[in-house]
Amino acid sequence: MSPTTPFPGDRGTPMQVAFHRTELNVILSLYGRMVAAGEWRDYGISSLREVAVFSVFRRTAEMPLYRIEKRPKLRNKQGLYAVVGMDGQVLKRGHDLKSVLRVLERKLIRSVD
Repeated sequence: MSPTTPFPGDRGTPMQVAFHRTELNVILSLYGRMVAAGEWRDYGISSLREVAVFSVFRRTAEMPLYRIEKRPKLRNKQGLYAVVGMDGQVLKRGHDLKSVLRVLERKLIRSVD
């Protein structure tokens, strides 16, 4: 058994929180657009006991620009997903991943001179 799944017949929660494939498709779609725009260069994924984190970097050796977090314990409260800035400030929180990620998509919109 992998550590991300509970024992057979166990009704408990998994030992780690992870992003589902459909969630990663949404996040990686945004990531690809931001890389093409030259804004982002690297990412990292962490699966911890209470939170899954997708961290975005401008350069590999830096602190992450943004963290996209999934916290199942907040599902019925503020929302399952959150975008956290470099300074630790929550930029957007909600129940729908696509609507939470819109705060980052605004970075792609630039005026043309």
